[in-house]
Amino acid sequence: MNLNPHDIKLVAADMDGTFARSDYTYDVARFKAALSRMKAAGCQFVIASGNQYYQLRALFPGYYDELSFVAENGAFVKEKEELVFSAEMSRAAILKVLELCKAHPEVKNVMCGLESAYCERGTVSQEFFELTNIYYHRLKWVDDFAQVDDQILKFAPTVPAEKTAYYCDLFHEKLKGSLVPTSSGHGSIDLIIPGCHKAAGLKRLVKRWGIAPEQCAAFGDGGNDLEMLKYCGSGYAMENAPDDVKEAADFVCPSNNEDGVLVTLDQLFPIG
Repeated sequence: MNLNPHDIKLVAADMDGTFARSDYTYDVARFKAALSRMKAAGCQFVIASGNQYYQLRALFPGYYDELSFVAENGAFVKEKEELVFSAEMSRAAILKVLELCKAHPEVKNVMCGLESAYCERGTVSQEFFELTNIYYHRLKWVDDFAQVDDQILKFAPTVPAEKTAYYCDLFHEKLKGSLVPTSSGHGSIDLIIPGCHKAAGLKRLVKRWGIAPEQCAAFGDGGNDLEMLKYCGSGYAMENAPDDVKEAADFVCPSNNEDGVLVTLDQLFPIG
């Protein structure tokens, strides 16, 4: 569906491989100008990512409170400065994941909570911790995941890249619906509460704002964007996205390194 720009009331964009370039920059001045035009048109901008809220908001210093966030793949939803929703994983599901990862020591696991994300000593390296810290700005070492006192939103295991599909299938089979694996590829998997994906997060905002899915546009490049691209009236896959994501979308826009989201926003909300 191709919407008249005046009908678009929500634009959602994934971060890694979509909104941000590969070096994690974006054209700040160009985005701020587009955001101003979107506001004038009564359109909200939402960052919808598997990453942690605290990491995402750091990319918009001084104006993150003008944006809304669907973080942790839908497990954390914030409308500007108001927390709308945070998921809570059951104790049984947590213990099941810990047991499964213990049986497969090549899986490097990150536990993602409301207050912080966590790495377990003895199971991952300092180098892994520092890499994870890029995506989870609140990250702590713990001795035992099972002893963490926090509201757990999701797990983010990293597996050998060539085994991504194998582990997605394994998690799907072993967790039997208590958690659902979703992947953005390259060895990154999120284990999410069933029904708790990016589209579900957007749905909460759509309801609050009294708009319809047909009035929404979304940008994404990975498997964890599929529900969101299908849910929104206009779904844009990035040129760098795999074929299955492009097939799920209505349109293909330039790659993240060509500022595809901003190029499209300039077309949807033209200057002058």
